[in-house]
Amino acid sequence: MKGFMYILECSDGSYYTGSTRDLEKRLTQHQAGEGANYTKKRLPLKLVYYEEFQRIDDAFYREKQVQGWSRKKKEALINNASEELPLLSKSYRDLGK
Repeated sequence: MKGFMYILECSDGSYYTGSTRDLEKRLTQHQAGEGANYTKKRLPLKLVYYEEFQRIDDAFYREKQVQGWSRKKKEALINNASEELPLLSKSYRDLGK
């Protein structure tokens, strides 16, 4: 069964990353305050990015991967700036700063 990994921008400017089998239904739930505790306190929400997968477990894996990313790295993904992702993956010690 297919799945989606998605990123929402919350009213306070923060990002929420999730995964689901039915993206449209899940977005409706979030907007109605029936989603995660994090999002129900930060309405309204805006879908800013999503990826579709053939399997829900792949979407869930990708969700966990992206949740661990910095804000700048998430924004590079959202803005389709994939060339920036490798640099944003490096720690400050790797950059010699």
